[in-house]
Amino acid sequence: MELIKNTKIDFIGKRYYAFVFSAILALVGIVAVVLIPMGKANLGIDFTGGVAIQLKFEKPFVLENARTILDKDGFKDTELQQFAGNNRLLIRLKKTEGELKITSDKITEVFIKEFADNKFIIESTTAVGPTVGQKLQKDALWAVGISLLGILIYVAWRFELIFGIAAVIATFHDVLAVLGVFYVLNKEINLLIITALLTLAGYSLTDTVVVFDRIRENLRKRGKEVIEDIINRSINEVLSRTVVTSGTTLLVLIALLIAGGEVIHDFSLALFLGVLVGTYSSIFVASPLLLLWKGKRGRLIR
Repeated sequence: MELIKNTKIDFIGKRYYAFVFSAILALVGIVAVVLIPMGKANLGIDFTGGVAIQLKFEKPFVLENARTILDKDGFKDTELQQFAGNNRLLIRLKKTEGELKITSDKITEVFIKEFADNKFIIESTTAVGPTVGQKLQKDALWAVGISLLGILIYVAWRFELIFGIAAVIATFHDVLAVLGVFYVLNKEINLLIITALLTLAGYSLTDTVVVFDRIRENLRKRGKEVIEDIINRSINEVLSRTVVTSGTTLLVLIALLIAGGEVIHDFSLALFLGVLVGTYSSIFVASPLLLLWKGKRGRLIR
């Protein structure tokens, strides 16, 4: 299925503009990485600590009604999740462990008043302390670091070390870009967003490997063609595949953004941005980076 045929776009010729744009994205992401551990960001209770209260209603209810009720009674920035037949509600708030009992009592009063015709019980109340939140922050950083190391090892084994380095830089660029955008938009950063970042790292790698595979194939059978032209031709040859793959993925994510509900909205947004940035980086970041290591003899592979 080729939507785009016989293109001859000079991607490599535009690499310096792309590098400037990518440097800005990466810089914003680095600022976010520095400030997030300092608590200067909109962190979820996974990282800052808070309380979680689970309610079980006799009858199903509308989640948006519950959200409106809590907002009206002063419980701002709550995370709500509905599950198990639409009659269970999980409420997560940024409160200290000492406020758990008070918060639980207030929420009980609010729902007794507003849901008079739908009785409920409190199934559980739990607290996530600051110490646990700090540990989760460290674990999240380790998860991202180990995934990048795994990418380097895999691509270096599959292709060459320089391909692995380029893939890691491009993937790290993608993670930083999405994290930076979330920081600028003041979106809440929690474990679900970290999951999205790891997911987009895998997606970005897949897209990059397809381009790298065609570059390697063309390098092995090149004649007197210079490396810049080989990389350009390779990107153009897989451009249709890249557009179709990214396009169909984006259609799903757009559907989730529109109709997926509040709970997974930020998760879907992170993946949506990640697919866009990942597609861009496989063409304008990962591939041009190979030119930096081509050496005096202009060779990329043995």
